[in-house]
Amino acid sequence: MPYCTYILASKPGGTLYIGTTNDLIRRIHEHREAAVTGFTKRYKIHRLVYFEEHATSEQAIRREKRLKTWLRVWKIQLKEAGNPNWDDLYPGLL
Repeated sequence: MPYCTYILASKPGGTLYIGTTNDLIRRIHEHREAAVTGFTKRYKIHRLVYFEEHATSEQAIRREKRLKTWLRVWKIQLKEAGNPNWDDLYPGLL
């Protein structure tokens, strides 16, 4: 199973969250159900707006850390290159 780095948003133009997982469907489901107390639950961040696959967990984690250092405008440009309408990509994974 591929490792993924992903970006969630609370709404179009809203708060962003970046994470890494080895099971994207399960992890996004956990965010959507607010199964874990934390940042995404507090700010209702559950819209999957971007993800990319990596061959190893090390690559995914390295990418997550790099993205977290980016300016917000760069993150939005990355996301909008493939998802300009901020569509929720989660239903397409199911």
